Parts: sequence; C-alpha cells; structure tokens
Amino acid sequence: MSNVEKKKIIDNIFELLIKLSEDGESPVSQANETAHEEDKPVEMLTIRECTKIIHGLSEHTVRQLVRQGKVKSVRTGAGRNGKILVNKADLVEYFQGKGA
Repeated sequence: MSNVEKKKIIDNIFELLIKLSEDGESPVSQANETAHEEDKPVEMLTIRECTKIIHGLSEHTVRQLVRQGKVKSVRTGAGRNGKILVNKADLVEYFQGKGA
C-alpha cells in the first residue's frame, strides 16, 4: 500500500470521526455535504500548527476551544501522550466569525 493510499484512508477516518462527534445534524444533510466534499481532503493540525496558522493564538487558547467544543478535534492515542488534532477548516471558520 502506497503512502498516498494510506493518507487517503486516514483522511477518510478523520472525516468520519468528525461527523460522529457533531451533534444535532441530520444524517441526510451530512450525506449531502459528503457528496460535495468528497474531493476535498480533511486537513488536521496539531495544537502547535494551529498557533502558526492563526498569528497571536496560544496553545492554551486552542486547548480551551477544543475543551469547550467550539472547534472540531480528534484525540489520537490515550492519556497525556495522545495528540489533539484540530480540523483546519473549522478553526479558520471560527476565527472568521462563522463558528462563534
């Protein structure tokens, strides 16, 4: 299996995990969104990468946004060694005022 194929599988898994964590949306609307967004890979960022995308943003603030559920995220691994991955599109939308 090539690295490109592995990346596609991982992107699909992240997308499914994000959809599972969303509350209040109907499965029908999610299916319609998926049909339009199939070509777009889901971009996930570490906490540190988030601070580089949004200048002036601290790691503490990103963790607070994740804890409050204001941005979509996935925890990889367990306990303190697990990384938090944040959906890039959701983070950008939040700071553009669409997610507030």
